[in-house]
Amino acid sequence: MKTFSVEARTKNKTMWRILPYILLLYIICYIDRVNIGFAALQMNADLALRAEVFGFLSGIFFIGYFFFEVPSNMMMNKVGARSWIARIMISWGIVVILTGFVQSAMHLYILRFLLGIAEAGFFPGVLLYLTYWFRASERSKATAVLLLALPLGGLIGAPLSTWIMDTISWFGLSGWRWMFILEGIPAMILGIITLFFLTNQPRDAKWLQPDEKEWLIAELEKEHQQSIKSNPVKVTSMLKSATLWKLSALYFAGYTGTYGLSFWIPSIIKSLSSNSTTNLEIGWLAVIPPLVGVPAIIFTGWNTARIGKHKLHLMTCQMIAIIGFVGCALSTSLIPMITMLVIAAGGLYGTSGCFFAYLTFYFTKKTAPVGIAIVNSLASLGGFVGPMILGSMTLVFGMYTLGALLLLAFFIMLIMEPSHREQKLDV
Repeated sequence: MKTFSVEARTKNKTMWRILPYILLLYIICYIDRVNIGFAALQMNADLALRAEVFGFLSGIFFIGYFFFEVPSNMMMNKVGARSWIARIMISWGIVVILTGFVQSAMHLYILRFLLGIAEAGFFPGVLLYLTYWFRASERSKATAVLLLALPLGGLIGAPLSTWIMDTISWFGLSGWRWMFILEGIPAMILGIITLFFLTNQPRDAKWLQPDEKEWLIAELEKEHQQSIKSNPVKVTSMLKSATLWKLSALYFAGYTGTYGLSFWIPSIIKSLSSNSTTNLEIGWLAVIPPLVGVPAIIFTGWNTARIGKHKLHLMTCQMIAIIGFVGCALSTSLIPMITMLVIAAGGLYGTSGCFFAYLTFYFTKKTAPVGIAIVNSLASLGGFVGPMILGSMTLVFGMYTLGALLLLAFFIMLIMEPSHREQKLDV
């Protein structure tokens, strides 16, 4: 009978206990964040919303997100991931359900802003949570699994949202209203389950054997000691580091492109489709760009975990995304547009597959709660800017603008200093 080492047993247990569950949570989070893009197919006409108003609605979520993300991550580090992530999910589920009852653009402004506040801290909190359980060598795989929520959320959310809109109109409420109501309920249910399922730290894990706990705690402490030799150990020193702001700019560019597309893909497809195309058909077409995200994220996450070379992977993916955005600007019919959207999405999702592990290499245990939250909160402004770019500019100029942002990120990546982890692997 084969006997597994304590390392193999511990890695296997933590992977299977933590990653599938947080992947499920983030899928629900992503669906609830971007489903307004599908609601727009009916909602904009019902509430007489112009394109620039919808662009602002799509982005205002990230303003609330920006202001409350750092405090949220600090609070999670203080009270524990289990109770704080549960609070986030329950509160955002309530806000999504209430969105199904809005009567005006002002109601939507208020609720989308509140949704940003409610959800603030979820993603950087989960990134921080992964550093409690996974060594740097496994973190690329772990974050790649987490980021699969973006394409999977699109694959599930697009047909689900449009199906609800086209088939459900109970009690005289429009389909887009039921979409918000029905898609907000899972967040509340999973928030309650999180209170009982999630484990805050390895020392609290009853599902690990004593020797497994000891090994994991010792390994993480060893990495922490290595990290403090090459990274700022005080929050004030970290704030003065140019690396923090370069990381924020890198993520801002990717965030802007990702959410610019996420909110506008259904409307872009509709504008190039025939008048007889149904919402459900648009939903299935909108699935195609996220579909390529699954292999893109898996490849970059697994390959950087295997060979390192994070900068090379990131710069290659950025260049692919740039080509896609330029191609979108030049496309004038449906098939070329979807093809270029697939290329842009592949580059953006591929970047996500290894960026978040790369991000954690620059922080210590003390600076990580604030540092990760700052990078994510500043980048989240891209979630406001991206939809606004495509809502206030022509499609051609908007796509060129998103491509230019990715080009800037490419040059920032070029001048990034190597992390302590890269000095070991990326040679």
